Amino acid sequence: MKGACTVILPTYKESANIVRMVGTLRQMYPDSKVLIMDDNSDDGSKELVEALDDPMVRFFVREPKDRGLSASIFQGIAETDTEYFVNMDCDFQHPPSAVGSICRELEKGADLCIGIREERTALSPIRWIASWSAHFLAVLTLWLRNKKRSKDVMSGLFGGRTDIFKEVISENSSEFEMRGFKALYDLMKFAPEDLRVEEIEFEFGTRQGGESKLSSTVILSLLRQSEPFGKTLAKLAEKAL
Repeated sequence: MKGACTVILPTYKESANIVRMVGTLRQMYPDSKVLIMDDNSDDGSKELVEALDDPMVRFFVREPKDRGLSASIFQGIAETDTEYFVNMDCDFQHPPSAVGSICRELEKGADLCIGIREERTALSPIRWIASWSAHFLAVLTLWLRNKKRSKDVMSGLFGGRTDIFKEVISENSSEFEMRGFKALYDLMKFAPEDLRVEEIEFEFGTRQGGESKLSSTVILSLLRQSEPFGKTLAKLAEKAL
C-alpha cells in the first residue's frame, strides 16, 4: 500500500482475538496504523494491547454512555489522522488480507470501497435472513435518496477517504443511528451523490473467539435506519417483543 492508512477495530470484549488480530495487521501492513475503538471492555483487552508497546497501535477507551458499534466506528473515523481508513471486525470474520485490497482501490481513486461477502454459509439461518431483509430495505432507502448503492450495504468491512467521511459525520451525525450496528449504511445515506464506490469480494469466515453480539436489538436498529417502511416495522416489532 502506498497511501497512509488506519485500520479501525471497533471492539467490545475481544480479548480472545485482539492480540492476534493486531499482530497480524502490523505484520502484513507495517506502515499502517491500528486504532482500537473499545467500548469499555472489562476483559483485559486494554492491558493486552498496551503490553505490545507498539507506537503504531492506539487503544481508545470510549465513554460508557456512548456505547455502540456504529458510534465506535464514527468516532474512529473522526480520530483518524491518515488519508485513508479501513473498518473491520476483530474476530477474523473479516480477513486481514482484505485491507490491502481495499486500500489499493482507494489509491486508484475510489472514495469508498466495500467488502462484499462472497460466501455467507458462515452465517446462521437467522443471521442470513436478517442480513438479506435489512439489505433489501437499505437498498430501497438509498434508491429513494438517489444515493450510491452496493451489493452488500450491511457489510462491516469497508474503507474510505478520511476527509470525505469526516465531513459526512460532522454534518449529519445527529441523524445517525448511533447505537446501531451498520455504520456503512448511515454513511452511504448521507454521502455525496457523486461518491465513487468500488467493491471487493471476500470470504466471510467464522468467529475465532469470543461471542457474537447479535440480538433483537440489532435487528430493531437496522429497521429504524430504513425508510419509509423500516421505522414502522421497528415500532410493530418492539410491541411484539
